[in-house]
Amino acid sequence: MASTAAGKQRIPKVAKVKNKAPAEVQITAEQLLREAKERELELLPPPPKQKITDAEELNDYKLKKRKRALDVDHRNITLWLKYAEMEMKNRQVNHARNIWDRAITILPRVNQFWYKYTYMEEMLGNIAGCRQVFERWMEWEPEEQAWHSYINFELRYKEVDKSRTLVMVHPEVKNWIKYAHFEEKHGYIARARKVFERAVEFFGEEHINENLYVAFSRFEEKQKEFERVRIIYKYALDRIPKQQAQELFKNYTVFEKRFGDRRGIEDVIVSKRRFQYEEEVKASPHNYDAWFDYLRLVESDTDADTVREVYERAIANIPPIQEKRHWRRYIYLWINYALYEELEVKDPERTRQVYQACLELIPHKKFTFAKIWLLYAQFEIRQKNLQNARRGLGTAIGKCPKNKLFKGYIELELQLREFDRCRKLYEKYLEFSPENCTTWIKFAELETILGDTDRARAIFELAIGQPRLDMPEVLWKSYIDSAIEQEEYESTRGLYKRLLQRTQHVKVWISYGQFELSIDSDDRIQRCRQIYEEANKSMQNCEEKEERLMLLESWRDFEDELGSFANKERVRKLLPEKVKKRRKITAEDGVRVYAFLCPVHNSVTIVGLCMIV
Repeated sequence: MASTAAGKQRIPKVAKVKNKAPAEVQITAEQLLREAKERELELLPPPPKQKITDAEELNDYKLKKRKRALDVDHRNITLWLKYAEMEMKNRQVNHARNIWDRAITILPRVNQFWYKYTYMEEMLGNIAGCRQVFERWMEWEPEEQAWHSYINFELRYKEVDKSRTLVMVHPEVKNWIKYAHFEEKHGYIARARKVFERAVEFFGEEHINENLYVAFSRFEEKQKEFERVRIIYKYALDRIPKQQAQELFKNYTVFEKRFGDRRGIEDVIVSKRRFQYEEEVKASPHNYDAWFDYLRLVESDTDADTVREVYERAIANIPPIQEKRHWRRYIYLWINYALYEELEVKDPERTRQVYQACLELIPHKKFTFAKIWLLYAQFEIRQKNLQNARRGLGTAIGKCPKNKLFKGYIELELQLREFDRCRKLYEKYLEFSPENCTTWIKFAELETILGDTDRARAIFELAIGQPRLDMPEVLWKSYIDSAIEQEEYESTRGLYKRLLQRTQHVKVWISYGQFELSIDSDDRIQRCRQIYEEANKSMQNCEEKEERLMLLESWRDFEDELGSFANKERVRKLLPEKVKKRRKITAEDGVRVYAFLCPVHNSVTIVGLCMIV
């Protein structure tokens, strides 16, 4: 058993790693070495002492130390600098070159190495070597100052063409400006202008910068190209936001004051106002008053395409709510647009398109604007296109009938002497609004003018027979005046009697009496007196005492002018008497007031004050 047990030796099991993912904390070899040094796990014996007997041995020792220092810490910039400076002090030029080559190879992003290296080569007169170092440096695309150093190096040795061919790795505005000034400084004006033009094209309108345009304008100003300067300023001001163009506008103003005329100065002011309006409409697109001011400005100073562009931007801001009060100002943008196209640009086809687009936009089922329909019709009339005008107004009445539309259409047909069309329109109008007394009166007046008094009378009869009227007293007065004008006195008396059956208003009685008095007949005074008597009898039980007093005063005036003494006295007795009643009023402070009350006029008159003794 023992041998069997000894023969069967157990092999230790190898632990299987189930989680093969990398640990959260990684340990590097450098960390292991550092920890070993810190814990002094490996105690190294101190280096043996070395005795130096001569200078040569000392130099060898220093060399070993320097080499060992770079091997230990090759990223120490100060070490490289001191090493190279030491070699240069000892006139070991080739050694210094080797050190600089090693330094810029290991640490190419340390600009100080490159500056020192190029400076050394230039001081030694090795221009080709210095240029070669610069070329190696530029391959790393360093910062701007490095490029300027290279350019200044080439300029020191009159290599202008080589300076010009340097690639712009930092295409910022200031570098473009420096490039242009470089060309200008060396007398290449055309090249300088080309640089500015390339810069403008390079940045485009998305990354536009006012400093570039200021520099460009000043360059052209030095060359006495004043028209170019003006164009550059206007181009920039049209594209740069106002808050970013303060310096640009300031320079433009100074330029115009120095070299411009009155027109130029006005252009500057207009440009400033345009900037202000642009900011206003951007901040509040639905501020239609700002759009009106802006459009008034551009209409007075710019071309038609620019004005159209502003109009299109303005009318694109449709009111968000379909309520007429929100559309009232907005609709005038369309009106002004159409009038501008017709009167200023003189483009009737485009004017027609503007009107049609506006009419399609308005929600006519909720509200409409009669002014737009009428202006469109008047425009078509001016274009001698009567059919389109009638079609437009007919569409308006069919879609959204309004009093103003009917009146405008009727007025148009009256001017064209199309009386049959006027009759049809009045009929449609009265079907739409039968309570409108003004329409009935106008319709009857038209028939009267045309000499058809029977139709006019029939129209008035239809009108007074309507169950609901907005101004019945005006309608009856017009009917009576029409009958008087036709000298149909019996009909007029009948109308007054019919009217008095409906109302007993004092003014109707007075008007009736004045009518009888105005007729040239022998019994006119008697008829007038009889009407006053009937009116007085009718109004005896009237609650409105002042109306009866008005009637009696009118009767009195009539009798004073045409009546006998007996009639005058009779009317005077009918007038109410003025009775003054005296009443004492004693106030709290002891003041006694005597007041007289007039029962007719229901008024109080204070006649005196006295103190109670």
